[in-house]
Amino acid sequence: MTAEDIKAGQVLLVDKPLEWTSFQAVAKIRYTLQKELGLKKLKVGHAGTLDPLATGLLIICVGKKTKEISTYMGQSKEYVAQITFGGTTPSYDLESEIDATFPTAHIDRAAIEAVLPQFTGDIEQYPPIFSAIKQGGVRIYEKARAGEEVVVQPREITIHELEILSFENNVLSLRVLCGKGTYIRSLAHDLGKALESGAHLSGLRRTKIGSFEAEGAKDPIQWSEYFKEVLEKD
Repeated sequence: MTAEDIKAGQVLLVDKPLEWTSFQAVAKIRYTLQKELGLKKLKVGHAGTLDPLATGLLIICVGKKTKEISTYMGQSKEYVAQITFGGTTPSYDLESEIDATFPTAHIDRAAIEAVLPQFTGDIEQYPPIFSAIKQGGVRIYEKARAGEEVVVQPREITIHELEILSFENNVLSLRVLCGKGTYIRSLAHDLGKALESGAHLSGLRRTKIGSFEAEGAKDPIQWSEYFKEVLEKD
């Protein structure tokens, strides 16, 4: 990849590390490219946010390819989710502490398989109150963290496939193939309710966006080192 290739536009497959924000991944790559190319400005953006506690595929577009971001955002996405039964959290994941506990003795693989059809196809889903949706120009997670009451409206989403990968010690590993706007945290929460218990998302990895796969993708630091090497030679 040459300097001219980058300026012409590139699509980068990034494996976002745990606890990095999507913005930090973009900023790392933008900073390296601007420095190595001697540019004051360079358009760099991502096609679909991943929460800090999630890992996996983040598509980052550079230069003229940023015009294609909406195309990638509209493509189906595949995740592998770890869902822990027996406790709920306000954020529906491990960003917040468990606020209630529930019985789990009645939950087995057969019980989970019985409720999964409720969550496939075109369904309505309530987003978590700890999400980046804006109300009145303010992201609702800011209101939730400030202790303000947040009311969310259900959204139409599509879940194409749900596949149980394993279930052990109250932890479900679930492959999810879904459309734009799906909150896997909400899916975890809703599965807990459907099983007359409680649940939260305890791990998440995005494995695919459309035909792009996380396997073989570089993390932001690896991309940074790669650009330093190739642009030094260019």
